Amino acid sequence: MKPTTLYCLGLLALPLTSHAIDAGPASPQQQETEGWLQLQSHNTVASPKTQTATATERELAMQRWLKSYQHEIPQYFDQYEGGKVDTGSQ
Repeated sequence: MKPTTLYCLGLLALPLTSHAIDAGPASPQQQETEGWLQLQSHNTVASPKTQTATATERELAMQRWLKSYQHEIPQYFDQYEGGKVDTGSQ
């Protein structure tokens, strides 16, 4: 067969391999994560208390957000530049 035909057949068979992912959570941790995501997406356990921010809190958050634009984003990050980590052993 021609390589393009094999390539097309491979692409057609690709979705068949993804069905194993939909089989369900494999571990208890994944089951719990899936449960939380379901609750979140269905909005079934939302707090009955409306959370509000005062005018002062909103103003402080806006100032913090605007201040973040004062720092230039470097094109590259040097892994050896920066502070030291104190391990606490003396």
